[in-house]
Amino acid sequence: MANIPLERIRNIGISAHIDSGKTTLTERILFYTGRIHAIHEVRGKDGVGAKMDSMDLEREKGITIQSAATYCEWNGSRQHLPEHNINIIDTPGHVDFTIEVERALRVLDGAILVLDSGKGVQSQSITVDKQMKRYRVPRIAYVNKMDNPGANYERVADMLKEKLGHHPVRLQVPIGAEEKFTGIIDAITQKAFFFDGENGENIREEAIPADLVAQAKATREHIIQAVADVDDALAEKFLAEEPVSDEELRAAVRRATLTLKITPVMCGSAFRNKGVQLLLDAVCMFLPNPREVTNEAHDQAKNEEKIVLESDPNKPFVGLAFKLQQDKYGQLTYFRIYQGKVANGDTIVNTSNQLRKVRVPRMFRMHSDDREEVQVAQCGDIVAFYGIEASSGETFTDGKVNVTLTSMHVPAAVISLAVAPKDRSGEQNFSKALNRFTKEDPTFRVHQDEESSQTIISGMGELHLEIYMERMRREYNCDVVAGKPQVAYRETVTQKGEFAYTHKKQTGGSGQFARVCGFLEPLPSDAVMQYEFVNEIVGGSIPREFIPACDKGFQEAIKKGSLIGFPVVGIRCVINDGAFHAVDSSEQAFKTAAIMGFREGYAAAKPVVLEPIMKVEVEAPTEFQGSVVGQVNQRRGVILETSNADGQVTVVAEVPLNTMFGYSTDLRSATQGKGNFTMEFAKYSAVPRGEQEEMIKKYKDKLAADQAARK
Repeated sequence: MANIPLERIRNIGISAHIDSGKTTLTERILFYTGRIHAIHEVRGKDGVGAKMDSMDLEREKGITIQSAATYCEWNGSRQHLPEHNINIIDTPGHVDFTIEVERALRVLDGAILVLDSGKGVQSQSITVDKQMKRYRVPRIAYVNKMDNPGANYERVADMLKEKLGHHPVRLQVPIGAEEKFTGIIDAITQKAFFFDGENGENIREEAIPADLVAQAKATREHIIQAVADVDDALAEKFLAEEPVSDEELRAAVRRATLTLKITPVMCGSAFRNKGVQLLLDAVCMFLPNPREVTNEAHDQAKNEEKIVLESDPNKPFVGLAFKLQQDKYGQLTYFRIYQGKVANGDTIVNTSNQLRKVRVPRMFRMHSDDREEVQVAQCGDIVAFYGIEASSGETFTDGKVNVTLTSMHVPAAVISLAVAPKDRSGEQNFSKALNRFTKEDPTFRVHQDEESSQTIISGMGELHLEIYMERMRREYNCDVVAGKPQVAYRETVTQKGEFAYTHKKQTGGSGQFARVCGFLEPLPSDAVMQYEFVNEIVGGSIPREFIPACDKGFQEAIKKGSLIGFPVVGIRCVINDGAFHAVDSSEQAFKTAAIMGFREGYAAAKPVVLEPIMKVEVEAPTEFQGSVVGQVNQRRGVILETSNADGQVTVVAEVPLNTMFGYSTDLRSATQGKGNFTMEFAKYSAVPRGEQEEMIKKYKDKLAADQAARK
């Protein structure tokens, strides 16, 4: 690992909308780099399945569920590049497994955004792009499936600008499209490439076909012009009308890509073995090495001051645990090493967890579910450690520095299920499985319902929870029964509500006294925080030592709103007056007063119930457009966009999650099994008044029934 210099290491992720061909592309990359010696399809008839889909469930369903790491060496499609070491993470496309994409992008330096040549930028492409922007990841857009009906390279490149706000620059010209797609022109070198042999492994370089010469020249001119707009060095040559060499143009494209000023766009067909080697060349030429990425950490010794980590193997070791995985030998913890180096037998320190020391027993480079043991790893490497107890997002150092890296963004759960083992005998395995899954996946949450004592699991969607229940059955031999899915509602206030509550209690000994006055109000809709506490006490009407108790009381109160018992969000709690007693006041008294004052102010602030609204994208043959739109309307959906292309209609709508249960069955029956849909969380929105009143009545009836049962 240490033999290849850092300048020739690439850490990349492959991300896309579901069914765009990510795993097929990764499979071809592994084949052309010699990591595997036979190609297996994602839904292949040979029963083997793609190398990167190592779970049985992934092979059966034909989808990626867990991100998988691998690595390969590449020295260019025509031996013009020095050997590069490429670490690759193949990520799921389904929105329910979005945390896998999130944590991959957190630790990668560059990415390939795969787009379907017929469908272009789809709903999950937008989500993945947002994640890439969050971590400032430079990317190459790869327009896949150029052999499919409706393939349109130029249209997809334009969609990158319209829908994602990119500055797309097409580096290639396809030779034909759909069934006539035969090769690719590199617009920089002005050469045509064809892919011969059973698996496209023999690359034939030829002159550009006569009918495409003018288009290829115009594309090169467009590259120069587009990059000159954002790169000063190239702009000088362009304005002076001097010739630009291939090397100068490549260097300018690289600079503009690394600063996120352009997105290079390439094309091909991974399934038909065309264009993958040229994409690998582009990964080496245009995506960053670890030294070209700024990685910041917080120095705990200097009040969390930001410092920049250096990709230098001689500096103190700093690494991030970004993924946990259990296998038959124990727990594997995936690490990205940002600074320094680590060897087997070294002692490392968990700075996110009370500076706990652990010894590195064994270290591996991963190749999906295979592993190769290594003795030393250094900055820029992605490795897995056995026997290191950690949680996702924890920072480890060698003890010479005390820094922490920012963890990944974890989206909120939108759906819950009450689950229990079918048999009493399965209880031990049931709790083992839940323990492991919550450690592995930060979006999979488990809690005990206080009133019903049921175990509640929460996640990103029906498929997400379904997969975990199936994994309990297969991996832990534990069948589970599930209740009706429960939507994660929220409550909020719509106006200012004042309170002035006095808590007075006299018992045998010292009593309890506290008075809090103030108001509740909604936070602005664009606020990042969902709760804000403001202390406006002047003159000491509430002593300073009791102010945190008021904050604690409000935080306790927002856990359960009084309308339907769900958490309260988007609220500011302000205290501006109060009173205390020299003997009878205590932290507990002020905490209780704040809870009761909150309830008083909440009732006056016109509270409403919020429901999760999902962005739903439905695709079906055009003849079923009426049925699709009708079904969306029946589910209180608001249609945002409808488009028709190549006999297919795409409907994008915002629909309440509560109405989406059972939709896949209804859609299949309405479209003769030809329709499909994807959905992802969009926002929270107020429930219609009539429905809210019904929900409040049900909640009150349930509370009354529970109280009667307790008596």
